[in-house]
Amino acid sequence: MTEVVLIDGLRTPIGKMGGSLSSVRPDDLLAETYKAIIDRTGINSEEITEVVAGCGNQGGEDNRDVARMALLLAGFSEKVPGITVNRNCSSALDAVNIAAKTILVGEGDITIGSGVESMSRAPWSMLKPNRVPTTIPPKMWDTTVGWRFNNPRMDQLYPIISLGEAAEVIAEELQISRKDQDQYALKSQERAITAINNGVFKDEIVPITVNSKRGKSKIVEVDEHPRYEFTENHYNLAISIDDLSKLKPAFKADGTVTAGNSSGINDGAAAILLASRDKARELGLRPLVKWLGSASAGTDPSHFAYGPIPSTKKLLARFNLKVEDLGLIELNEAFASQTIGCMQGLGLSNENVNVNGGAIALGHPTGCSGARILVSLMHEMKRRAPSMPKNKPFYGLATLCVGVGMGSSTLVEWIGDR
Repeated sequence: MTEVVLIDGLRTPIGKMGGSLSSVRPDDLLAETYKAIIDRTGINSEEITEVVAGCGNQGGEDNRDVARMALLLAGFSEKVPGITVNRNCSSALDAVNIAAKTILVGEGDITIGSGVESMSRAPWSMLKPNRVPTTIPPKMWDTTVGWRFNNPRMDQLYPIISLGEAAEVIAEELQISRKDQDQYALKSQERAITAINNGVFKDEIVPITVNSKRGKSKIVEVDEHPRYEFTENHYNLAISIDDLSKLKPAFKADGTVTAGNSSGINDGAAAILLASRDKARELGLRPLVKWLGSASAGTDPSHFAYGPIPSTKKLLARFNLKVEDLGLIELNEAFASQTIGCMQGLGLSNENVNVNGGAIALGHPTGCSGARILVSLMHEMKRRAPSMPKNKPFYGLATLCVGVGMGSSTLVEWIGDR
């Protein structure tokens, strides 16, 4: 039976809204990860069967199949096809899963799963008028995040609320206090900044050269979203629990969800090279993990935050595994209330979940995040593998909640050196 392995994974630094990467087009950003993964593995692009990219917007410069655009910009052979998929926040994880299944069914031996989002460059959008000419002013939508062009029938079936309002629903239902959410957010920041100082992300980050209008260039190689100050060659935590407690609720007057205990609006791209195990052996490539399987599940759209619970339970049941069998977990932090709620629902421990910080600190470029968390998972498994028990498998899980009420989960197993 064909086995699918993940050879390597890379990502860009995550830029903050309007930050250092905001001048870089999403197709160019994704192309940088493709070039880097080829350079690092030595693969000839003509051997790639399919390139799959996740992207949550696709309404601006990422239109008309950004996967195909980016691979051509990266200098790949024109014979290589590309396809872009969208499942909101899990788009890139689903892209990797599709890339894995492409190999599994025998369509090819080498694929790329990836994702990109430039939320800074998300366009405004509007519908054409029903009649021309018209004196009715158009309604403009900001495509950065959330619902747009709402269908009234959908609103009748499932009253449309924002993602932040849905996070408030979870906090109320599970009685997750503002203090608990802020403490979780602070821990995410602390872990991310510790990881940056320890060089944890260096092996997974592709430095991006950004050219300014004045002709000067800048190399971006560190995530911008964590709340730090850089002094004396050290990144210092620049936010406290008191700072977080003073922030006003963002989605409800008497709510508990704030900008501080929510993920960011960000820019980034990530890519993973996959192969059949036989092809990897033939080419002398040393894979990090084996792709075991994936699962998705639906929830009430107002309870989208619970999505990772049913998708993870479905996935683990298929392999007769329990949560206790998982050695490392990346659970995307859309909101602190959502993350805490999912951890409670799955019985997860802080000890092996988002050990280097999550999206609250690092940021959440939606169409990129699924691949980003899997890249981070792979590299952290590599660091931890020597200290893991050698008499049992070392499993890793990547999972995200998804807007409109879904969850997506992927299971991998370490097969590298121990």
